[in-house]
Amino acid sequence: MSLASVQADLALRAPDLVVEVTEASTATVELAAAVHGVEPGQIAKTLCIKVKDEEFLLVTRGNARLDNQKSKTAFGGRPRMLGAEDVLRLTSHQVGGVCPFGLPAPLPIYLDVSIKVYDVMIPAGGDTHASVTLSVARLAELCGNKWVDACVPPNGD
Repeated sequence: MSLASVQADLALRAPDLVVEVTEASTATVELAAAVHGVEPGQIAKTLCIKVKDEEFLLVTRGNARLDNQKSKTAFGGRPRMLGAEDVLRLTSHQVGGVCPFGLPAPLPIYLDVSIKVYDVMIPAGGDTHASVTLSVARLAELCGNKWVDACVPPNGD
């Protein structure tokens, strides 16, 4: 139902956006970048994180990595990545299809400033074969426009 929940969510909030379902898997950043013919950085990676008692999503570029010190500053504590069971519980999406859309309940969503180097990002669409292409501005609008500096892009981009 995860793909269906993303399609339903976007049909309500962004009917102009299309969830593209592909024959080839988009379950990893590398696979998704190859399928869409873009740089790995343009694949929006959605991380499920817990800091103290708060669980939330962080959308970052596909080739960035979470930085402990930056995350402590941004979120007020040491970040812990959630396991697959908690990811499914929080998002209704399996790992490889996690995105900030079609969530079963409201959840804080943050966007890492590292994605601002791109005009267009491609997050997953709730399935390992689904994606959505949209502008960074539209992604931010749909996610609540909460920006943080928590990740380190490759080569300090």
